[in-house]
Amino acid sequence: MSDLPFTHSATSRSGDLAQRCANGQRLGWLSRVSLACWLMFAAGSVSQAQLSEAPIRASQLPSLGDGSELAAASERRLGDRIASSIFRDPDYIDDPVLGDYLQGIWQPLMDAARQRGELSAELEERFAWTVMLVRDRTVNAFALPGGYLGIHTGLIAVVSSADELAAVMGHELSHVTQRHISRLMTQQQRQMPWVIGAMILGALAASKSPDAANVAIVGGQALAAQGQLNFSRDMEREADRVGFGVMVDAGFEASGVSGMFEKLQQASRLNDNGSFPYLRSHPLTTQRIAEARARLQTAAPGPSAHAMPRNPHLHSMMSARAQVLGNPGVDALRRLMTQAQRVKSAPVSMVALTPELAGSLYGGAFAASRLREHAVAHTLAARLKTLASTLHGATSTADLLMIEVDLEAGKIAEAAAESQFSMATSRAELMVQARALLAAGRAAEVADTLQIWVVTHPKDALAWQLLSDAWGRQNQLTRAVRAEAESRVAQLDYPAALDRLKAAQELMRSGRDGSGPNMHIEASIIDTRTRQVAALIREQALEDKIDRKLQP
Repeated sequence: MSDLPFTHSATSRSGDLAQRCANGQRLGWLSRVSLACWLMFAAGSVSQAQLSEAPIRASQLPSLGDGSELAAASERRLGDRIASSIFRDPDYIDDPVLGDYLQGIWQPLMDAARQRGELSAELEERFAWTVMLVRDRTVNAFALPGGYLGIHTGLIAVVSSADELAAVMGHELSHVTQRHISRLMTQQQRQMPWVIGAMILGALAASKSPDAANVAIVGGQALAAQGQLNFSRDMEREADRVGFGVMVDAGFEASGVSGMFEKLQQASRLNDNGSFPYLRSHPLTTQRIAEARARLQTAAPGPSAHAMPRNPHLHSMMSARAQVLGNPGVDALRRLMTQAQRVKSAPVSMVALTPELAGSLYGGAFAASRLREHAVAHTLAARLKTLASTLHGATSTADLLMIEVDLEAGKIAEAAAESQFSMATSRAELMVQARALLAAGRAAEVADTLQIWVVTHPKDALAWQLLSDAWGRQNQLTRAVRAEAESRVAQLDYPAALDRLKAAQELMRSGRDGSGPNMHIEASIIDTRTRQVAALIREQALEDKIDRKLQP
């Protein structure tokens, strides 16, 4: 089995996965396009197409010494195709609260990789560097071509600290910065002659001895598979080494690595019941464990000069949120709610808000809201808000939970009154409070603020969707449709975006829009974006055509 997530499909299991892809079976959580199938075919037809371009596009050659013949731009295009399918999958979620928490870990890791020289200027410019959240209770994370990182809600729910989560994210980030996926694809290309040669020898031997033919064919396949496996293990150890340095330089505790290893080892001793896909794609070999322990022993004792501020209360609440968003059954949600209710009757003055209590109250309130036990949810959220009022870094999270709970209960006036939209300092505050204000009929206020936000965050699909809602409520139909198109562009769904842009043009021509003056500016924006998106679609079609011609 390969040590890289999802890339094992290109070796010994390629035939089985190809059949499953053809049958349209669901592999893992991704129903529309299997990542394993994507990478399997990419190692063949796509990489052949892009490798043929390498001598021509000298400006796209990878950095010297990375061992990859696949240009960074080509790898990004492959990653975009996979990511566009993930964005459309029902299990992809854009949760602003969890998203902010992940970004609080991701950005320091990126800064550290940049300062260490692991992240080259070329990769930083060409790759997406996007963290994607997947609704799945299994413990898993994965790196994709082009700088996309996937995190399962189950991973966030099981780790004990931000340091453990940083250990996983730093490891996956290193898979990308070290070009492991493209190097693996290059290695597969180099091994193809061995497989083809073995098949030719097998065909020649078939006339004399069928057994000899089978041995020749299977032997050639085994040789390629073993070479691939050895190459992947080297990558895994490299990601361990580089990822450890990145997370420590980013200010996270080295103990996060040991904590994550302990969880994986425990799951390994239990033979992994299927809840740890990360363990199967990153098997704990004896050498990996020994090298990790050696690094921990030589790590500088004491806190780092750039140590990240510890906020165990926030992590505990985010872990509880991920557990609820992982879509557990009704019994699990009721268990969370009941556990939180056990402590609600004690006087506030006699209760200290420990991280465990913060997570319990947060998870109980969020679970009760999902169960439509609105009175219970409000009580638990109010208690958490009171207890968290004196804790730095926990107050905002508790306030946002109260807004979400009241909004879910239909208490629109209360949710809007609790919002401080004009003073929002984070994406989570903007998105959660925008929903509350839209429900309260304050669309103009939301539109004014989000217009400024999307100028600096044009790839924020959720912000564009909320802006579309705000403009629609003001009867500015053309702008609403254009904002909806931009949300599709942000999720790489260019055909859907083009359809909406053309609909916006039709609204302009028909005169049915109620947007008022200065619509000539809006018309110019729509026309420009229509041409740009149409050009992107033509470029994709041309690349697909080239790939089909180069397929064997």
